[in-house]
Amino acid sequence: MTRQMSTAMRDCIDLCNECHVRCEEMMTRCMEVGGAKLGMMMVTCGDMSRMSADMMMRCSAMIADLEMMRMCAKTCGLASQMMRMCAQECARTGDPELAEAADMMMRCAELCGTITAEMMMENA
Repeated sequence: MTRQMSTAMRDCIDLCNECHVRCEEMMTRCMEVGGAKLGMMMVTCGDMSRMSADMMMRCSAMIADLEMMRMCAKTCGLASQMMRMCAQECARTGDPELAEAADMMMRCAELCGTITAEMMMENA
């Protein structure tokens, strides 16, 4: 049995996947400009973005039980926090490429935050 996926969730999945790809592409630039700490943050941000997209697809593809939906909401919330932290660090470098990536991460973080709230309200 499947459930209807909201437009916001579809958009969030797409943006999380885009964020994952962008983080992978920017890893080397992060190491050059921001050092190992920023490089590791970018790797983690990319991984969490991909994991959020995967969880949302699984939860929306079936009638997930309440605990699965809570886990999905928590994953999105944690990914949102990581994206914000990484975006702030990227913006601090003053590098135009990383600033562009930071903007995309912030958009994704906002949408993940919205989805987290949406899922939590559905399952309250």
